[in-house]
Amino acid sequence: MKILGIDPGLRTTGFGVIRKQGNKLSYIASGTVKTPDGDLPQRLKVILDSVSEVVRTYAPDCAAIEKVFVNVNPQSTLLLGQARGAAICALVSADLAVAEYTALQIKQAVAGHGRAQKAQVQEMVARLLQLPGLPGTDAADALGVAICHAHGGDVLANLGTLAPGLAKKGLRMRGGRLVG
Repeated sequence: MKILGIDPGLRTTGFGVIRKQGNKLSYIASGTVKTPDGDLPQRLKVILDSVSEVVRTYAPDCAAIEKVFVNVNPQSTLLLGQARGAAICALVSADLAVAEYTALQIKQAVAGHGRAQKAQVQEMVARLLQLPGLPGTDAADALGVAICHAHGGDVLANLGTLAPGLAKKGLRMRGGRLVG
């Protein structure tokens, strides 16, 4: 199975393609889509067209994308959401199933803990895929999304949808156990 991972961004969108055969993961390709400075609609078109080209080139079986987090600047969050939407539109237009993961889920799947730094994610991606060097941060993040999906994607996606409801009830995971 070929998995396409996407790390969305308005300036730079990372992509990574891996193959999963049984428990073995192998690297196929990765890179970035850089948008020119300018008006938002044109930048979103570049993301849409470029992700569509990646899909045509590598013919993945499925795709996964990082969920938008709410940061300090609401305007930045809205712009990131639009970039993410353009990428998702390219994926679903190609009839790909799209899974979504939080940064925490991705870091846990790749580095073993949710507070991993970018450098740790890069290093672990390189190790897991036996790369000769470190990929760039955006490409490494996209490969991390693909790795996350390969490592029990359905289970992680379901847990991600359950977690907010559990948190509202005052429940948290600690040491692999549900605590109140």
